[in-house]
Amino acid sequence: MVARVFSAGRRWRLVLIVVGLALAVFPWDGPPVGLFGVAPLLLWCGSWTGPRRVGVVVALVLLGLLVWFVVAPGLGLSGGWAPSAAEVLWLHPLVTAVVCVVGARAGRQPVHGWRLTGVAALGFLLLGFLGLTRLEAPPGDEGVAPALAVLRVEEGEPLCGSGGCARQARVTGDRAPEVARERLAARGFAHRGPLDADDRLCRATGLVVEHEVCAELRDVAPDAVRVVWYLD
Repeated sequence: MVARVFSAGRRWRLVLIVVGLALAVFPWDGPPVGLFGVAPLLLWCGSWTGPRRVGVVVALVLLGLLVWFVVAPGLGLSGGWAPSAAEVLWLHPLVTAVVCVVGARAGRQPVHGWRLTGVAALGFLLLGFLGLTRLEAPPGDEGVAPALAVLRVEEGEPLCGSGGCARQARVTGDRAPEVARERLAARGFAHRGPLDADDRLCRATGLVVEHEVCAELRDVAPDAVRVVWYLD
């Protein structure tokens, strides 16, 4: 079966699967959702038996969606066009399901609805599970910790209250206050009120549902700054 799928005329499957897996397992910033995002591409390349041209075109579209949903957030890009990590679990399966249905009909092949709905259902289950586990948990790195990695970071105890939890760290180093703000700005963080400029920086992602993380910075010395970040 494997030999037939990856025969000489179908090596495009192997190439696209390898590229997709490489993108999925690369240690991007943010939650490791890439392996889930590559599932539609694996299912398509592993099961397509129709015309080669249709199979390749649909696989390339799926690969492009994987890049958009996984690589863009992993690079720290932000804005209304940048998907959030959560959308990899629910929006990405829905979009890829539509692409696969259109591709199957174009290639006059049966639509395996149970596979498409299975991936989408699993995504919603994972999203619900992660949502419940994070209700009383501090946020993840959210692009803040990687931005501060060039400095010395001493993380303190999480700050938790009725509104949720936040993480805090004392960051030191040469020009630490300026460097911390520059690094956060380079990752898409911008000023948000009500604090003074550069004292509260936020980054929003999400195509459908906005996901915003904010970092509050307070200078404690010329070479030290206290950073607190949380989901807004």
